[in-house]
Amino acid sequence: MPELDTYENIRQGERGAWLSIVSYIVLSALKLTIGYLFVSEALMADGLNNATDIVASIAVLIGLRISQKPPDKDHPYGHYRAETIAALIASFIMAMIGLQVLFNTVRSFFVGSHEVPGMITAWVAIGAAAIMFGVYWYNRKLAMRINSQALMAAAKDNLSDALVSIGAAVGIFGSQFGLVWLDPLAAFLVGIIICKTAWEIFYSATHALTDGFDEEKLQSLQTAVAGIKGVREIKDIKARVHGSNVLVDVIILVDPTLSLIESHRICDEVEKKMKRKHDIMNIHVHVEPFTPAVT
Repeated sequence: MPELDTYENIRQGERGAWLSIVSYIVLSALKLTIGYLFVSEALMADGLNNATDIVASIAVLIGLRISQKPPDKDHPYGHYRAETIAALIASFIMAMIGLQVLFNTVRSFFVGSHEVPGMITAWVAIGAAAIMFGVYWYNRKLAMRINSQALMAAAKDNLSDALVSIGAAVGIFGSQFGLVWLDPLAAFLVGIIICKTAWEIFYSATHALTDGFDEEKLQSLQTAVAGIKGVREIKDIKARVHGSNVLVDVIILVDPTLSLIESHRICDEVEKKMKRKHDIMNIHVHVEPFTPAVT
């Protein structure tokens, strides 16, 4: 059953969201504690960044939970777009973090503490980066397998956090050799990366929510339908993203002499091919008689 497959994918996506939440809780507590004890502003900022990411991951988890609700009279297509909205919220949180990092970095160029932190803070930052790279790899692979926008947004956030930790480590190591300017420079570059990632997630989510769809993918769907035996012509085809699903509406023209049963068989073939070749679970096929153009 397509619905069961979709809900199972969403449940798998929840595991990725929980992995992010647990990782952020542990790492933020560790970074804030070590950063405070060994006087590292970079590590403490990284810890605050992870603490904020807990909220973004919870938003993703809530979106995945809501998307599991079955269709009702107000949502005949289901609640799958809650997943896309969760990705949108995650992009806003990431943008706020990125802008905060940029603001704090620019300010530190003019006023800031130049106290040298303990080396343990650098190793904590490197260890945290390695962990977040692992979480990113897991969530990205899972998001691609279940086609989850929200989980992919969380994965990109995981990658940004790994880069933030690397930037903090670079700044801390640099301060050990008197290169105090490395800390704000690395933080500034990381802030740009975070903002860029937030923009990519924001664009993807808003494009889906406004029923935008990739032209090349739509052309691929049209080519697949046109190649089915009995389809004389495609009058119209539309597609839109609905959470982790794609909804397709297509009007096909068939031989007007075909019976209702034969026309229905062609519709079934269209549905089967869309599911087999493009993993499209929801497609509405409308049949009209083919009328040759009069010359």
